[in-house]
Amino acid sequence: MTISNLNIIGESINDSVPSTREIFEAGDINGIKALARSQDEGGASYVDVNVGGRSAEFFVTVIRGVQEAIGKPLSIDTPDPAMAEAALSAYDDSVGKPILNSISPLRIEMFNLYKVKPFRPILLISESIHGACRTAEETYEAACLMLREAKRANIPNEDLIFDPGIAPIGSDSEGNLIRLLAALRMIKEDQKFDGFHASVGLSNFTVMLPPKRKVDGTPVKSPLESAFLTRAMPLGLDYVVGSVKRNYTILPEDHPALVCLDECLQTTGFDSIIRVRKFYK
Repeated sequence: MTISNLNIIGESINDSVPSTREIFEAGDINGIKALARSQDEGGASYVDVNVGGRSAEFFVTVIRGVQEAIGKPLSIDTPDPAMAEAALSAYDDSVGKPILNSISPLRIEMFNLYKVKPFRPILLISESIHGACRTAEETYEAACLMLREAKRANIPNEDLIFDPGIAPIGSDSEGNLIRLLAALRMIKEDQKFDGFHASVGLSNFTVMLPPKRKVDGTPVKSPLESAFLTRAMPLGLDYVVGSVKRNYTILPEDHPALVCLDECLQTTGFDSIIRVRKFYK
């Protein structure tokens, strides 16, 4: 990782990763510890733990095992309040507050878990009580709702991490990237959000795209992810759920990946998808 003010939440200990699922199914705690150590050594600020639909008891075992292996705070990743409560109760906060990933406008009751153990919530603002947010204004309003609820739970702005939701750029015909960046700008410009943080699941951005692209004859890893960070970080994004193996960088203005991203921001529909495909050709 070469961006000093970017915090990576290591994504590898997740049931959606086939190799990790095999480790879970084998009950291989040493294998889980090895995954945690590799992310710690790779520079992760937090290590995410998501055991899918497995039991709360298994979740607690994994949380404790990972904490035995590393001295970094964890991201407790589950939408299930009972699972989250069990994990928070077992978590040793001597290394710092955990992240709770995540609370949405449809799961407001999860703020009550702050009484179990203080945490830093990832707040999903890509949806509202009425459904998915289609515009920057709707995303901003969802953020305002979540901010009010966080205040009721006595969680300071400095502990809030807003997630506006990111979609694969290779299939973004609905202008999701435009919505996301515009919403971040609206939040950043609103003083009541002062001190906030923002995050996305960055690996989702380049799903189904090649992992590398040659630039001036040299293979470059995750160039569009770096282009996204170049545009999003000045708007307040400072966390990503991502891989410590990716070489995230801030790109110069003339970098082909940044030029591609900017052109996608100037168009909509299938023209944006065609532009991404052209970039990888």
